[in-house]
Amino acid sequence: MKTYNIFTNKIDSLPDGKADFLLAASVTKTCMIDGITQAGIHGMIDFTPTLDAEFIANEKVFSIDELAETPTGVPTPAIITRAVHNLIPFSSIEILNLGLSYPAQNTTSHSFDIFPSSSIISGANIDAKEIFAKGIKCGKSYELKGSYLILAESTPGGTTTATASALALDYDCANDFSSSFLNSPNNIKNQTIKKALSLINNDMSSFEKLSLVSDNMLIFCAGFLLEASRRFHVVLSGGTQMVACLLIADKLKEDILMRIKSDNITLATTSWIVDDKNSDIKHLLSLLSYKPHAIYTSFSFAQSEIPILKKYDDGEVKEGAGAGGALAYAYANKSNNDELLKAIEYIIYSM
Repeated sequence: MKTYNIFTNKIDSLPDGKADFLLAASVTKTCMIDGITQAGIHGMIDFTPTLDAEFIANEKVFSIDELAETPTGVPTPAIITRAVHNLIPFSSIEILNLGLSYPAQNTTSHSFDIFPSSSIISGANIDAKEIFAKGIKCGKSYELKGSYLILAESTPGGTTTATASALALDYDCANDFSSSFLNSPNNIKNQTIKKALSLINNDMSSFEKLSLVSDNMLIFCAGFLLEASRRFHVVLSGGTQMVACLLIADKLKEDILMRIKSDNITLATTSWIVDDKNSDIKHLLSLLSYKPHAIYTSFSFAQSEIPILKKYDDGEVKEGAGAGGALAYAYANKSNNDELLKAIEYIIYSM
């Protein structure tokens, strides 16, 4: 297990020291479109961010009796993040409730009077300017406990809203976003995105467009990272959804006349995302107005005694719930593949 720079493929790393872990948990009802995502229990996809939040914080779930998993039984990447915490504890684990269908129990949560966003087929029905402002306010007031912050997300269906958001803001990235599936359901996603984009026009502002085609997590985190990175290092832990947060922040900075402190921002993802043949995170990152610090960590389940976990290496699940940042955090703190694999298996055997 090693961490590499996405652009150079040379050994890289996160900063030294302990990190706060902050999970942006949110529901876009786009996730309820049949076949658009497999990031959770079929028919109960909107439970996924709640269950991820509960599991990362407690190593158990409370809202229902099952951990979020794909229809083939692959467990949520929250198991990776929790295993890393068991080995090298984060300085804190907190949840941003950015519109959950079901509040996360037994967690340290921050609420902002944000509700699940609607399906982008008929319009997300959110006030992007207000959500963005709430993100900025939170970024300004957040009290860092460790040396830096890992900001992660759990938003099923979010790669669809991320694609629609980036296209609405005129980024050339139609085929760059990943999926929770091994083979992305492009027809369903493309039809959804096409219907969403038909709701906007060139006379609309960026905020007006995002109010129709985006989701709360993307917009809030874009505001949060703009402000928080002025005070401390922010690691965006995730794949193409988190790159969408960077793209949105890059575009909206013009509206609020604010600079991005890019040297205080890192994007940390998994090798499963970087190796994905159906997406292109490197191209997405190249669309930013600056060259970002972006890393990925190689980790493999090849030697696992639990066969279902090997589907990660096949590309069935690639990222989410902070896995990329957690893996990089583990590597920065001298953990290795075998040690982490055993910690993950111990969690599975103990359930």
